[in-house]
Amino acid sequence: MPLWIKVSVTAFVCLLVPLYWRSYGAVNFLWFSDVALFVTALALWLESRLMASMMALGVMIPELVWTANFLTGGVLFGGMEYLFEAETPALLRALSLFHIGVPVILIWMLVRLGYDRRAFIAQTVFAWIWLPLTYLLSDPSWNINWVFGWGSQPQTLMPELLYLVLWMLVVPVALFLPAHLVLLRFFAGTPPGGHSA
Repeated sequence: MPLWIKVSVTAFVCLLVPLYWRSYGAVNFLWFSDVALFVTALALWLESRLMASMMALGVMIPELVWTANFLTGGVLFGGMEYLFEAETPALLRALSLFHIGVPVILIWMLVRLGYDRRAFIAQTVFAWIWLPLTYLLSDPSWNINWVFGWGSQPQTLMPELLYLVLWMLVVPVALFLPAHLVLLRFFAGTPPGGHSA
């Protein structure tokens, strides 16, 4: 991995963390997207195929949806009002574009390093730890990683813990598995000169 990419992504993370922390609080970093940004930075330095593959599984579909929503001005799914409000500082809005950049970097890493087929199991185990942790540490009004309901609002149709368990089953099947099959098809194996870490 070129040094300038590693340094650039690390510098971006160092800029984002204090600004996001001050604006949104530490709990905001529970979002899978934020986790993917941090782990991607680490994966670049370690040149880890497994870590890059896991993060690609974790955020590829959600970030494609985020990007489509952004390009339509938030019309598709809503929840992006902060990006189009004048009250939101321009720097915060610009930093949010990491949702577009992270998948691009991850795909580039997979081209260079290959896709690690162990990622599906590893990312599923990670999600089964992270989702309950998000449930315990966050407020339902934020609905981080949708652990309290489908969409931006907490659900009221079933007990919270039942929903959480069902959501933990849905995420690997609906998000990770389709991405796994696509990435396996296009990026499986380690290219010549690539690393297998």
